Amino acid sequence: MKRLRFQIQNVVLAPLNPLPAAMKVLKAIANSPKPFSGDSAGVEAVARGGGGDGGGLGSFRTHSSAPKAALPTVLQPRVVVYDGVCHLCHRGVKWVIRADKYGKIKFCCLQSKAAEPYLNLCGVDREDVLRRFIFIEGLGQYHQASTAALKIMSYLPFPYSVLSSLLVIPTPVRDAVYDYVAKRRYDWFGKEERCLVSQEPELLERFIDREEILERCQSDS
Repeated sequence: MKRLRFQIQNVVLAPLNPLPAAMKVLKAIANSPKPFSGDSAGVEAVARGGGGDGGGLGSFRTHSSAPKAALPTVLQPRVVVYDGVCHLCHRGVKWVIRADKYGKIKFCCLQSKAAEPYLNLCGVDREDVLRRFIFIEGLGQYHQASTAALKIMSYLPFPYSVLSSLLVIPTPVRDAVYDYVAKRRYDWFGKEERCLVSQEPELLERFIDREEILERCQSDS
């Protein structure tokens, strides 16, 4: 009877030791290939539990079997892609950065290679963005022109967030005003040969293409 009890006890207790199983799992994870690369082809949205600011929109990665390219591997939410050589656009970006004290909004110059995955994700080209900038809000959500501007306002603290209430104005009316100014912005405000943010490096912390901009500045100097 004692011998039988001893055998049963051994059979029951043996599986309770988690170490061998845990070691197998860790070994399998360590040896598994990475499923994502930085190529912009074949964009796959993958939710990852919300960002540090509590926005909860997650992030998304580009997926491809191609070799890793010099592009961001993780596409971030709440990104503004805009004409980086336009003086009017640059003034607007600086205003948002000052107002956005919690750092929710990020930026990318249209002229940077880092913008390509975002354009592919939204199904737009550079000419589209030159006419109407885009705001990638999150997974499957992007906006252009006046709607993009007002959606950005909704992420800013009070009282700036109140401006988002202008979304009640019909989109064709808002975009008519936007397009009128956008078509004349170079004549009225001017433009530069390269992204204006390169002249104000203190702003680069908010730019997802900052490394590319810095490399371009070093090569030009």
